[in-house]
Amino acid sequence: MFIHVILPLCGGLLIFLGGMKLMEAALRHLAGPFLTRWLNRATVSPWRGMLFSSGITALLQSSTAVTVLTIGLVNAGLLTYGRTLGIILGTNIGTCLTTELMGLQLGKLAVPLLCGSLLCWGTAVLWGETVAGRQYAAAGASPSSNGLSRPQAVQFISLVFAGFSLILAGIRVMQAVGPWIEQAGLFRWFLDHAAANMWWAFAAGACLTALVHSSAAVIGMAISLAAAGALPVDVGIAIVIGSNVGTCVTALIAAVGGSVSGKFVAWSHVLLNVGGVLLFMPLIPGLDMVATWISTEPGAKVAHAQTLFNVISSLLALPLCYLPIWTRIEERMSLHRTKR
Repeated sequence: MFIHVILPLCGGLLIFLGGMKLMEAALRHLAGPFLTRWLNRATVSPWRGMLFSSGITALLQSSTAVTVLTIGLVNAGLLTYGRTLGIILGTNIGTCLTTELMGLQLGKLAVPLLCGSLLCWGTAVLWGETVAGRQYAAAGASPSSNGLSRPQAVQFISLVFAGFSLILAGIRVMQAVGPWIEQAGLFRWFLDHAAANMWWAFAAGACLTALVHSSAAVIGMAISLAAAGALPVDVGIAIVIGSNVGTCVTALIAAVGGSVSGKFVAWSHVLLNVGGVLLFMPLIPGLDMVATWISTEPGAKVAHAQTLFNVISSLLALPLCYLPIWTRIEERMSLHRTKR
């Protein structure tokens, strides 16, 4: 049990998380200097905020990073509460890119992609340290749009691909436990309860995500087990939906000790995600059916269901962001800050 299931599952999860963090850090260096300014300019309306947040979350590969940054900007008074509603909806949509890439089952490309990206990174490091590179920079070579030199930009882009290759490798390692985990008594007990009541699977997804602070890791695990045939697709979809609630824990932690506005942002994140869950949990068979029209591969079906859930729930919630109540709440928070 330990050698065939727990060790590979934990090892694959660590590789996956390491790849996520590497990719996130590299993308932050590429886009980070302009992120705050972009957020402030692109959130004039909830619709524009949602579109921008979807793009920046897909770029940074971390909805948590964008949500926590938003709470920080609100706490600092650089962003008003009303402008954050579209951002919250957009972070859910932006995470779908990672999910869809995981659903493609590109595990065979992990090693070649890792080797190629490390080769490019090493070449860029040597390029940046050569005399010719220094002379080129001194002669006025144009840096990239975020202030990095070209060798530095190539280094970070290479690290992005290296991180993605580790994600693929982690998924492949986790997939290997499929035949063994099917034989585990505890797993069979969980499947029996989840088959009778999908809220068991939802609770598992929410708790695991809150524990590891990464919805992508839990979604990747669900996709891997579904692709290996160890997890029914409908149970995988329920786990994925639960992960959307579990990821709210990080936002709540980030809001601790912050301003009233920052706490409202965190709780709005919880409210919008829980609302989507309450709407879609009874519709899991429908999500499964629609996902089947797109792909018949189990892992891809879980990924497609996640995309459908996030996009539809965000679009349904978008009109609510234009209600006058949010303006009144913002006015009351401004009055509270003035009194303090």
